[in-house]
Amino acid sequence: MSETTIQVFEIYIKAPAQKVWDAITDPAWTARYGYKVPMEYDLRPGGAFRSRATKEMVAMGLPEIIIDGEVIEADPPHRLTTTYRFLFNDGNRAEGFSRITWEVEATTGGFTRLTVSHDVTGKPIMAGMVSHKFQQPGGGGWSWILSDLKSLMETGETM
Repeated sequence: MSETTIQVFEIYIKAPAQKVWDAITDPAWTARYGYKVPMEYDLRPGGAFRSRATKEMVAMGLPEIIIDGEVIEADPPHRLTTTYRFLFNDGNRAEGFSRITWEVEATTGGFTRLTVSHDVTGKPIMAGMVSHKFQQPGGGGWSWILSDLKSLMETGETM
């Protein structure tokens, strides 16, 4: 039996909870921060989740669909849980699906607390990628994505 490994990332964003939810679930928003790829959700249990590569990514040899999964739970604008699998390399594909939970909570002062919990149990490649251990050439994992989201929502510009 393997030990459970859940990476948790928390950030406060000066924006309403609904706006943060939209930034997580609307492909027009997700294409603007992080890796700048549209994330598509069918927001019902059993619904599909996928991310399409940009034209530049496809030109580098990546597949058209780079992430896939399934919606486990959707409670707008509070909680979203999906399975999650990278499809752009054999190692990640072979590790199979991990599980991500997004928790969106309005707090005082017009802030929203956003918590991302990523269960990477038994998935060392995924764990390394999303923890920011492998910063080049792919970026900096969840810390980088969430910081870019915060910057976009608070200033209108990405990092």
